[in-house]
Amino acid sequence: MPGRDERRAMNEAYFRQWNEQVKEQVEEVAGDQATFNMACECSSLECAGRIALTPAEYEEIHEDPRDFIVIRGHVALDIESPVLTTETFEVVRKHGRAGEVAEELADG
Repeated sequence: MPGRDERRAMNEAYFRQWNEQVKEQVEEVAGDQATFNMACECSSLECAGRIALTPAEYEEIHEDPRDFIVIRGHVALDIESPVLTTETFEVVRKHGRAGEVAEELADG
């Protein structure tokens, strides 16, 4: 059974996979500069927050598989560190076991 940090990283990876599918659909229909509302990639399954980005911005942020986009204030400091803060969202980088899981899930 996965540990708590692994489960939380898996939750976040699930939201990233969902966002990837939405991003691809937006790119096909409207191009990579059209804005779309992505799901917050925090570890809370109850979070319903949305963040507006372009597919190009989304891709740039996710170049590192340990990086996730969360609404400001949704940072879980025990498994991630903020690497960029804007008015509406933060980019966080997973560390420890959560970072390893994020990399493993991105490769698989």
